[in-house]
Amino acid sequence: MDFNLTEDRRMLAETLNRYLADQYGAAHREQVAYAAPFHDPQKWREIADLGILQALAPETAGGFGGAGFDITVVFEALGRALCPEPVLPTLMASRLLAAAGVEQGALLDGTMRYGVGLGELESPYALDQIETHAENGRLSGRKSVIYGGNDADRFLVAARNGPGIAVYEVLATDAQVKGYGLIDGGGAAELFLENTPARLLMEDAGGAVNDALDAGALALCGEAVGLMDVTLQTLLEYLRTRKQFGRTIGSFQALQHRVVDMVTEIEQSRSITILAASRMGADDQSRSVSMAKNLIGRTAKLVAEETIQMHGGIAMTWEAPVSHYAKRLTMLDHQLGDTDEHLERVMAGYVKSQAAPG
Repeated sequence: MDFNLTEDRRMLAETLNRYLADQYGAAHREQVAYAAPFHDPQKWREIADLGILQALAPETAGGFGGAGFDITVVFEALGRALCPEPVLPTLMASRLLAAAGVEQGALLDGTMRYGVGLGELESPYALDQIETHAENGRLSGRKSVIYGGNDADRFLVAARNGPGIAVYEVLATDAQVKGYGLIDGGGAAELFLENTPARLLMEDAGGAVNDALDAGALALCGEAVGLMDVTLQTLLEYLRTRKQFGRTIGSFQALQHRVVDMVTEIEQSRSITILAASRMGADDQSRSVSMAKNLIGRTAKLVAEETIQMHGGIAMTWEAPVSHYAKRLTMLDHQLGDTDEHLERVMAGYVKSQAAPG
């Protein structure tokens, strides 16, 4: 299989990387990521005008991409810039709207922002434990940590409808939305539903919801690869310039060995992300994505810890960009399923495959 990017994807990556390098530097990111609305609405419009959001959806939904490699190209660039714009909920909302056959032009041109309410306090990952329920076209329950929900116009909510899971659309003005900032930048919200009017988009939506979760987890893997690349380059530059005992610390063999271990782990993460991207739409999509998310979570933690230790105390300061990268790498594991959750999914898929006849 040829894993080289197509010419269109190379152009997409170059366009987004160039824009973010010019317009979303570390100082600007720190200015907007930690204060409401926890992103830059003007930059959001510019990113949409570049066609970046259309790259996340297929032509049938009004986009020009939507494949696994389109997702990873976009999110790797976002990771490199540590960009807090709410692209992740846009991707997940697009997958759900496409499955429901709903027109999503306003989503893809950036004029309509969606939050995707899936997880709950007692069931952050498991769909079969969702307690939010529908009755007579109204929803009751609570959805937690909805990424980008603090600034969303509408919400796509997974709720129990009889024995199955359905997806409903809720207007932000009809619900109680409590927005807040995340520790690693960007915004989220709690959504409180109490006999809230909702529009049914899709019944028996378990498969579509799992697909949206897979796409989101793949996006986080791509973002992590971009984050780790920049973190590694920052560390290497520091090791080349920081001196101790009259020598650059990068000449110390013990540190060289640790860096080699980091490089190996990062390249393994890149490879498994490529594999997961290639399996989107295949029968083993979920298992491949969970394998990637599990490895990425472990590697991201290693890279963050090693980078901080080899930088020393300066890496703990707000002024050092590497501290923000390390924080994002650490918290990314807890989005859309941590290492333990995805390991359980991989093992469940393995057990199921072994039990299948033939």
